[in-house]
Amino acid sequence: MDNRNFSEQEKIRRAKLDKLITKGKNPFVIAKFERTHTSKELHDEFNNYTKEQLETMDVPALISIAGRIRMFREAGKATFATLQDQNGTFQIYVRSDAIGDEKYQEFIDLDLGDIIGVTGTMMKTKTGELTVRVKEYHLLSKSLKPLPDKYYGMSDIEEKYRRRYVDLIMSPETKDVFIKRSRIISLMREYFNNKGYLEVETPVLQAIHGGAAAKPFITHHNTLDMEFYLRVATELPLKRLIVGGFEGVYEIGRLFRNEGMDTRHNPEFTTVEIYIAYQDMNFLMDLTENTICYIAKNILNADETKYGGQLISFKQPWKRWHIVDAIKETSGVNFWQKMSFAEAKKLAQEKNIHVEQFHTSIGHIINLFFEEFVEPILVQPTFIYGHPVEVSPLAKANASDARFTNRFELFINGREYANAYSELNNPIEQYNRFESQLTERDNGNDEAQEMDIDFIEALEYGLPPTGGLGIGIDRLVMLLTGQDSIKDVLLFPHMRPRGK
Repeated sequence: MDNRNFSEQEKIRRAKLDKLITKGKNPFVIAKFERTHTSKELHDEFNNYTKEQLETMDVPALISIAGRIRMFREAGKATFATLQDQNGTFQIYVRSDAIGDEKYQEFIDLDLGDIIGVTGTMMKTKTGELTVRVKEYHLLSKSLKPLPDKYYGMSDIEEKYRRRYVDLIMSPETKDVFIKRSRIISLMREYFNNKGYLEVETPVLQAIHGGAAAKPFITHHNTLDMEFYLRVATELPLKRLIVGGFEGVYEIGRLFRNEGMDTRHNPEFTTVEIYIAYQDMNFLMDLTENTICYIAKNILNADETKYGGQLISFKQPWKRWHIVDAIKETSGVNFWQKMSFAEAKKLAQEKNIHVEQFHTSIGHIINLFFEEFVEPILVQPTFIYGHPVEVSPLAKANASDARFTNRFELFINGREYANAYSELNNPIEQYNRFESQLTERDNGNDEAQEMDIDFIEALEYGLPPTGGLGIGIDRLVMLLTGQDSIKDVLLFPHMRPRGK
């Protein structure tokens, strides 16, 4: 027995359900309803007919359509109602002389939120609204909870995220965001597939934490009696596939990082990572720019959008800026000049930049300067390239200046959207980079990567020159749909328990 404390409205609805069941009309036993149209198909097919044309059809077409009741408007022995399906809303017209007095009484006893299927013919009202004239209907599901107020919706933002299903019912704008999200991912897949790249899947459970500087979630495999990590990146398995002979692979999937939660971060999020043999960082800049512009054009039907109070232009070409030049222009500090770590640390102290214990190289200081002085001012799409080796453990060093790597990040409106580089394919150097990461871990950096001997051995078989790119899909969806919080582009974002 359900001992929850129901509201008065919930009690009334449950009493109605009991009455239906007693009469042998339990709506929950109906397993299927054949529809001929969705709301969109209905409007597409019949909207161009005049009222008179619909009335004088020789054989009026019977249509069947289903949806959730969102509005009632009674007028004596007739009732107008609005039904909602995935594609939108449509109006129905129910008369007692068309369906019988008993069925009509049952109809007007329905509640907002109930789901019904109707069969009838098309008509237009005096005001020209396309309407289904109902000949019969079936109650397909009884809504035992009342919907929020039609005009005020869900005023508690936390409840919108906790009860996304209600938010989707009440807000066409919310539903549109997630329809666009699906389309954005489809367009990305379409763009890559058309170039001949192969979509693959790699393990979510990984025995070694690697592929990105991030704190992992840890779980235990009972049968193997060993710890596993939820993946923080798909990079290392995908590069193994390039070693195996594939020349262009990508994966769209979930990553998991046991870190903070805010408007930009959720413990699980979606990225695409793509690896292409015989290509480099410069090729990937073009690929990133062209992919995002292709998606933006199809979603926005424009080459610009308003986001975060800024007008963001996708017009090509996008700016490409070396990290050292960007720091020099914004802070006046020139890291092209050779200097000791002590000198670099002193410069950071003079600029009030905090240096952690595990920041043990000039490269770390350069990255801190970038985050302080450059990142916040990058409004228009900008490629920042040439990151220091110390903060890029998987990237190939620059042939002209080994202090820096052939790596870039894409920034828009102060946020990182993509990370890419010419992949380090020297197994000896990769081993040494992993060892440096272990030193960082010993010094307190719990985001540092582990030694992955199997990956080293894969490189020893030979990884061709390869370019690798990762794009944050959630942030891209936020940008293209105008959402300020990552929670607004995740159907079910993680939330703190109520009261905490």
